[in-house]
Amino acid sequence: MTTVHVLNGPNLNLLGTRKPEVYGTATLDTVQQMCRETAAELGVDLVFRQSNHEGELIDWIHEAGRDVKAGESIGAVFNPGAYTHTSVALHDAIEGVELPVIELHLSNVHNREPFRHHSCISPVATGIIIGLGVQAYPLAIKALHQRAN
Repeated sequence: MTTVHVLNGPNLNLLGTRKPEVYGTATLDTVQQMCRETAAELGVDLVFRQSNHEGELIDWIHEAGRDVKAGESIGAVFNPGAYTHTSVALHDAIEGVELPVIELHLSNVHNREPFRHHSCISPVATGIIIGLGVQAYPLAIKALHQRAN
């Protein structure tokens, strides 16, 4: 069975308690359940991960890229959190393994602080979903699935 990877960056483990007025009240466990349900509907397996460590995210991107090349994955949904604005290393990892990525942000980063307006990830992303809250995750999985089929 084909897999979709859902990768979450720093502080997303605090979802539901950190700035609920910006990020909402759903927890990461709720998001994972939403993703599991969507993946099951589409007949794909789900790898769902979160890390506060850039190197671990890079390793997971490499893994997802290998899976895509082997025909075992349709790509990754990636919410890089604050690494969006700073990580050339994540950009290079995605580009290096030619990973189809839907970049995802819960809030509309363009109506927030100016430093959030720049993304290191967007230039190598297949698509970007911003500002739709946790509902963006199922949409991103469906977009990857549609692109792969």
